[in-house]
Parts: sequence; C-alpha cells; structure tokens
Amino acid sequence: MKAFLEKQFYNNTLQEWAFALFIVLGSILAAKVAYWLFRKVIKPLTDRTKSNFDNLLIDRLEEPVVFGLGLFGIWMGMEQLHFEEWLQAYINGGFRFVLAINITWMIARLVDALIAEYIVPLTEKTESDLDDQLMPIVRKGIRTIIWMLGVITALNNVGFDVGALIAGLGIGGLALAMAAKDTVSNFFGGIMIFTDKPFKIKERVKIGGYDGTIEEIGIRSTRLKTLEGRIVTIPNAKFTDSMVENVTMEPSRKVVLNLGMTYDTSHDQMELAMRLLRNIAVANDNLEENITVGFNSFGDFSLGILFVYFIKKEADIMQTQTEINMSILKLFGENNLEFAFPTQTIYTIKGEA
Repeated sequence: MKAFLEKQFYNNTLQEWAFALFIVLGSILAAKVAYWLFRKVIKPLTDRTKSNFDNLLIDRLEEPVVFGLGLFGIWMGMEQLHFEEWLQAYINGGFRFVLAINITWMIARLVDALIAEYIVPLTEKTESDLDDQLMPIVRKGIRTIIWMLGVITALNNVGFDVGALIAGLGIGGLALAMAAKDTVSNFFGGIMIFTDKPFKIKERVKIGGYDGTIEEIGIRSTRLKTLEGRIVTIPNAKFTDSMVENVTMEPSRKVVLNLGMTYDTSHDQMELAMRLLRNIAVANDNLEENITVGFNSFGDFSLGILFVYFIKKEADIMQTQTEINMSILKLFGENNLEFAFPTQTIYTIKGEA
C-alpha cells in the first residue's frame, strides 16, 4: 500500500495528489458552509438591526467572499504539488490574476451599493433634474475606473509590462478614435441632451416611430420604455438628427371628434345636438374652457358636427374621453338624435313594356 501511494504521477506522488485534492474539496465545502452562514445566520441577524448599512454590506460582500474563500483553498491545494518551473509560474500567475479580479469585483459592488443607498436618494431630493440624469453616468464611470485599475493591477501581478501596454494602447487609440466616429457622435449627442434638455427622465417622447417614457440617459445611448412595455436603446446621435416630440410638455391634450347625424335630423335637432355637446364639456371639470362645436359639413351620408375639446394636463386622458363619449351616447339617445352610418339610396326607373 505504501509503495502504491509513493508512485509518482507528473512529478508528484499519489499521496501528494490525494492531499491536494483533499484541500481543494475542503475549500469548496468551506465555501458552501460560508454561503449557508451568510444566508441563514448572518443575514437574519442584520435584518434585526435598525441600520440598513450592514444589510447592504453583507449582500454585496457575500458572493465575492465565498468565491475568494474557495479560490484561496484551491490555490493552497495546488501549492502542495510540484510542477515544472514554467508551469508553476503560470499557475501562480493565473491564481494571482483571478484573485485580483475577485477583489476588484468586491470593491466595485460595494462602491456601487453605497452610491445607490446614500448618494442617489440625496439627488432625488433636490429640485434640479440634472443630477438625476448625471447619476447613472457617474455610477458607470466609477465602475469603469475601478475595473480598469483592477485589471491593470491584475496584469501587473502576473508580470505584464503595464507601462508598455498602456503606451501601445495610446498609439492605437488614435486609429480607434478615427474608426469610432459613431461613438464620438453619440457622445456629443449625450452632451446635447444634458445642455439643451429636450426631455428629462420619466418624460414621454416620440422619436423615430417610437413612443414611450425615458428610462435612462447615458453618455452613449438613451433607453426608452415604449407604451407596450419594451425597452428601446436609441443612440444619442439620433436625437441630434431627428425631431423629438416631447408629449409630456404639452399643456393639454387636444381631442377632435367628428359626429355624423342622419339626414333626417331637423334644424332644431342639430341645434339641440350642439347645445348638448357644449353642456357636456362645461359639466366636465377635466376639460379646458376653450371648446369648439360647429355644424361643419354635408357629408355623403351624414350631417357633420365638429366637437373639439382640450383635456387638462393633470387629468386622466383615457378616463376623460370615456366620460365624454358615454355622456354623448346617453344624452343623444335620450333625445332621439341618431348617428348616421354609411347608407346608399338607389332609384330605379321602370321602363315601358
């Protein structure tokens, strides 16, 4: 048995392989136990405290800490084995790189959570909307800087010449900028949105055939949530090349209603119909005072009445239209005022036998 355990496989005895495997499995088990402790023990304890900071801290640190614990155990297990010098250098460098990335991940999650918990609520309390629009860009910028520094640190730990790498990127950056003219135009389009303010977050706009609410304004693109609930990502350059209709900024909603009465309608009945429409508009508090009612056409199969009214900005547009239409249907029915539908009268002349 002892001779069997001392047999060598790839410069390591079977016993050394078994010991390394034991450490790796133990680290994975320890990571699972740590995950269970976070979920079942630590989180319930933090939920009992008045402060939300400890809940935030545990939520953001949980996954990176568990992953780092497992990673460290695997590294310790691999350290028990003996490989050729070049292979050992690659293994150590790989672990150092992943460990640095894991630490970067943890820091990025923690900083972003702190911003969301403490900075964003402060911007929401201010009267200006500029900080609300800039905050998503600031958050993305901070995350990008943290990850850039983390990757540079990780590459430096592996042994890359980071200075030469950055210099090479600087030389290639000019060619990249020439090729990325669309990105540059989107960037300046984002600046135009922040300076000219054609719309703000949570405002409804129409552009390029899309109708919806602005959800997020980025430095490269803007996200719009359509009336169907879909998210559309629109490059910011589109806003400089196209006409943008800001629906939210309208002072009131204009509604044009064309009613067709039958040709049997008398002069007095037409007067009554128009008087009823005026009374309906005056009785509804959600309408502006400027209404238009008129007998405007002799149609092919109906006498036309034009009814134009304006719904106030703060009112429920669909509900107000429903109230107006239901009132018209009710009062016109009570007064025997009939709506016309497409009809055609054909006269035939009977020829002589």
